Amino acid sequence: MSGFFFYGIIFSMKNIIVLMGGQGVGKGTFAKMLRERHEYKYIETGKMLRDAAATDKEIADIMARGELLSFETLIRLVAENISDNSDILMDGFPRTLDQAKWLVDNYADKFNITIIYLNVPEEIMVKRIQKRINEGGGRADDADAAAIRKRLDIFWNTTMPAINWLRTVNKIKFADVDVSGDVNDNFKNILKALNN
Repeated sequence: MSGFFFYGIIFSMKNIIVLMGGQGVGKGTFAKMLRERHEYKYIETGKMLRDAAATDKEIADIMARGELLSFETLIRLVAENISDNSDILMDGFPRTLDQAKWLVDNYADKFNITIIYLNVPEEIMVKRIQKRINEGGGRADDADAAAIRKRLDIFWNTTMPAINWLRTVNKIKFADVDVSGDVNDNFKNILKALNN
């Protein structure tokens, strides 16, 4: 872990851990497991947006129309939730190349950033989404095959370029973790990636 030296005291930098991956890879499950082991400031983008909509009519109206928030609004909300004195766990951000570049440009010198790419084939993502439906969980549109296809296309076309760019950034740590197996084995692989 990096840090800096000042008058005989070593100050360790805090961490930002980012869970990235397509629908059904287990971001929420693994975030919960990580939070049971360590105290993180948890930034779950969906919840953050719902909370913002509850107090901000403009954001509520945009979300009610099914539109995306502007880049500026979204990064303002994320920045408001990042605290320099806490380890941060992110789920659902960044989702685009611009968001990934903003995160690195603004925080790579203040935090140790680790990207955990939860990597599974698309057919397993679809099976897991279907399993969530069968167990009575998941999102309202998980039962809609067209909605699932649209979300997967957005992931491959919008988020995957951000993931591929993050792989190349020297200032951060990037781990490609296969999470297609048993959940406990997958979690061990995530912990191993975090500790390497």
